[in-house]
Amino acid sequence: MSPFNLHLPVAIGCDHAGFDCKEDLISFLEGEGVAFKDFGTYDKHSVDYADFAHPVASAVENGEAAFGVLLCGSANGVAITANKHQGIRAAICWGEELAELARKHNDANIICIPARFVRDGDAEKMLDVFMHTAFEGGRHELRIKKIAC
Repeated sequence: MSPFNLHLPVAIGCDHAGFDCKEDLISFLEGEGVAFKDFGTYDKHSVDYADFAHPVASAVENGEAAFGVLLCGSANGVAITANKHQGIRAAICWGEELAELARKHNDANIICIPARFVRDGDAEKMLDVFMHTAFEGGRHELRIKKIAC
C-alpha cells in the first residue's frame, strides 16, 4: 500500500538524458496499474531540463499529482529547479536506501534520478521503494517545517 494518494496520477518528466529511463519507469508504472501524467520530453533531442521540471513540480505543488518523478543526466538540474517551488521536497536518489530515507526522513514528494549513473532496473526499484515508503514524522517533522522560506 502506498502512502501517497494514488487516486491522483504520478507526474513524470525528464530531459533528453533521462528519456530512456523515463520510458522504463512509465512501463513500470503501467505494470503496477498506477496512473501517470507524462510531462515530456518525448524523444532524445536536446532540451532544457527546467522546461520539464517546472510542470512536474507545479502538478505536485498544486495537488494535481500524487508525487513526482524527474530525470536528467545527474539529477542536479531537475532537483534544483523543482526545489524552487514551495512545498516541494525533491530528492536526488541513486539507490534504494536513499529513496527510502528521502521518504522516511525528508517526506520527499519528488524523486530525482540521475539517469547517466543508474544501472538498468535500479530506477524501477528506487521508484517502488519511494512510492511505498511512508514519512516517519516525529523528530523529522520538526526539521521539515524549517525548510520553507
